[in-house]
Amino acid sequence: MPSSWLTYIFVYVLVCDGVVAQLENSTERDKRPVGKTGDNSGDRVVFLFNTFQNVNVHENETVQAVVSRIPLDVAFITLQFHTQHSNATLSYTRMPGLGLSLTAVDSGLLSPLIPGQTKLSWFLLAPDGDSVAGTGVILPYTSSDPVPGACNLEFDLDIDPNIYLHYNLFETTIRFAPANIGYSRGSNPPACDTEVGENARWRLRYDIYQYFLPESDLSEQSLIISIQSVANVQTMREHGKRLMTLSSSDKTEVVFSSIPGQGVIYSVIVRDPVLNTSSSYIPVHTYACSFSSTLDGCDTLGKISTRIFFTIAGLAGLFVCFFGHRFFKCELFCMGFGFAAFLFFILITRTTKLDYDIRLTLTAVIGVVGGVILVMSWWRFGSVMSCVVTVGLMLGFLISSIVFFTPVGDIQVFRSNVVFWVTFSCIVVVVLLFFVRWPREGNITTCGVAGAYAVVLAVNAYIYTSLSYITLNILKRFLNDNFSKAFTDVPFQDIDFIMITVWVVLGVSGIVLQLYRERTRPFFPPSPYLMWLQERERRKTNVLDPSHHTSSLPSRLLARARQLTGRRESAGERTPLLL
Repeated sequence: MPSSWLTYIFVYVLVCDGVVAQLENSTERDKRPVGKTGDNSGDRVVFLFNTFQNVNVHENETVQAVVSRIPLDVAFITLQFHTQHSNATLSYTRMPGLGLSLTAVDSGLLSPLIPGQTKLSWFLLAPDGDSVAGTGVILPYTSSDPVPGACNLEFDLDIDPNIYLHYNLFETTIRFAPANIGYSRGSNPPACDTEVGENARWRLRYDIYQYFLPESDLSEQSLIISIQSVANVQTMREHGKRLMTLSSSDKTEVVFSSIPGQGVIYSVIVRDPVLNTSSSYIPVHTYACSFSSTLDGCDTLGKISTRIFFTIAGLAGLFVCFFGHRFFKCELFCMGFGFAAFLFFILITRTTKLDYDIRLTLTAVIGVVGGVILVMSWWRFGSVMSCVVTVGLMLGFLISSIVFFTPVGDIQVFRSNVVFWVTFSCIVVVVLLFFVRWPREGNITTCGVAGAYAVVLAVNAYIYTSLSYITLNILKRFLNDNFSKAFTDVPFQDIDFIMITVWVVLGVSGIVLQLYRERTRPFFPPSPYLMWLQERERRKTNVLDPSHHTSSLPSRLLARARQLTGRRESAGERTPLLL
């Protein structure tokens, strides 16, 4: 009985010792002013397994991360450290060196353990001369778990569990080193270059996961909370979305569509299907924008020129949604504007390196020209079908874009540009055939759907919504030849469901209102030029018509002349004879 009490007291002392040491380390760091120079090599942070620890690394400071009392069944340990946008250095040694350290926003190290080892330490530094604040966690793994990055032949670390992320305006790419099957302490790692078989690393599978941060939330607190909720295998499976699974023979590289201003966390979980075990690479995050850039940074994504452009487009779309068919010339101008502007923006972006604002201005000018040309072609030739074809192409493009905005767009067969564009074009043609059969109904439907979507794009200029990527993904595919490899998954959160409701309500209301109002009217208004020609021919052939003896003025001018003549005669003025 006394021996059992002694055991409980001994365990209690060990636990309290670890907690007190951790509190003392935190207190010492909090007392030190930010930016203090000098040798701070004595700073230590005690970590507990699977428990996040917030760490501040001050200027010219080296913080030692320590974990002790490691169970003997643990074969290797990973340390991961995350900041929002400042680089931090993790190192195996106090002095970082090539192959012994990593500097990144999301960094991690993996340490295999030797027999009998119960304590381990790493070092954290601020490489850019400024203080760095972040959160870290240590995860233990057993000998049966796969070792992430153990078959690394590409990156600097010998065993590299990190995910390397690169992004541009169009796409975000992640790369990682292949893993190896697990092995016990003190034993030699299995060879990575063995032949394919169930007893080698080739049996491993890689699950690619994605987790979206709250929309329009660029705060550090939101990132830290999200990182902590998906840092290990279990939590990522619970909260993240699995996008795909790679085999060991696949290339360890995945491409996604960039979403500037939207926080995203990517992670890779490597599985051993034979032993039914798994382990996690170091999660990595991105906003697809820069926090340090004063131009086009994360805080300045909404350009003034973009907001002006889409605000005007949204007001025009709202008008077209409810009154487009009634004011046919205005509708044709708006549709011609959108059609010409879209094609010209693709052309000028692919062929020039002009500034964005200049390209947007030229796009607006060409859009106006396109709208005028479409209106004048109807005014001069009077062919409704030729104009409605342009309107039908607009609706077909939008419907086809919606189809590929759904999970259908991520089906593997549509990675082929040929398959994608053939399918896309077929959907557009099917919609166009609907216009040929029911031109008025099709035109009113386009007014409602496209006009309401223009309102959604106008809202997106001020408040981010994923619905803008319905057309933006297609635009990216036009502009970037490699975009076909990218996953186009986007977050759907509260604002997106609100905007879907707004889109549906506006579209349905506009369609129903116009169909009701136009039910007794002619299908399409007549061409003014053709009406003038008919009026002129009528005057030439009808000698009983008084207008036969007057000059062939347009009908409106002739009516005005008659009105003025009547007023003068009533006033007793002498009216000159019109020859």
